[in-house]
Amino acid sequence: MSTSGCGPARAVEEWDSNWYAAAIHARRGDLALCDAEGWSFPLDLERWCARADAADRAVLRRCTAPVLDIGCGAGRLVEALARRGSTVLGIDVCPSAVAATVRRGGAALRRSVFDPLPDEGRWGTALLIDGNIGIGGDPRRLLSRIRELVHDQGLLLVEAAPGEVDQRRRVRIHAGHRPVSAVFPWATVGATAVGRHARASGWTVAERWATAGGRHFVTLRAAS
Repeated sequence: MSTSGCGPARAVEEWDSNWYAAAIHARRGDLALCDAEGWSFPLDLERWCARADAADRAVLRRCTAPVLDIGCGAGRLVEALARRGSTVLGIDVCPSAVAATVRRGGAALRRSVFDPLPDEGRWGTALLIDGNIGIGGDPRRLLSRIRELVHDQGLLLVEAAPGEVDQRRRVRIHAGHRPVSAVFPWATVGATAVGRHARASGWTVAERWATAGGRHFVTLRAAS
């Protein structure tokens, strides 16, 4: 889950920190995104570093190759798609995340979503999972950029925040109660707000669904 990219360079550097890199390597860690008002988003390293679970597989069944996993983290989705024989590429700004994805047999590059990327305009599906709709704190800019990456019938699968939320925050990475990064922008976006931002950014909403475990997803289709 680490490709900030659309704010100052420092926002990318925070995901390239020793704390996050060490947690990826250890496959666990008591890290969270926190703001000054007490909001917190735990970084679920154990799940992100494990194999794809049932909710993940429901997402992957909806993918049309080739697939671009934006903020691929430790590579569980890239690994699962590659095992299915799909063409898939992960991108992440954290070198440890890219290395972890490659060790799992996937293809990955150290890139921000806002960097030049291979095959722009030709991806069949892009993924924003594990809160990555928050990247950069500007959902419309992020969604507009991803619309440039997929083809005219392309899909974007987004994991949304629970509830009717659409908030911009200034956050730090925390290790326990201790801040271990500078402040950078982040967004928290529920499914309804994802749809609203999507329609303003070149997408239509094709599907919304939730899992028994409380994860929420939206399928977006490129608008013609």
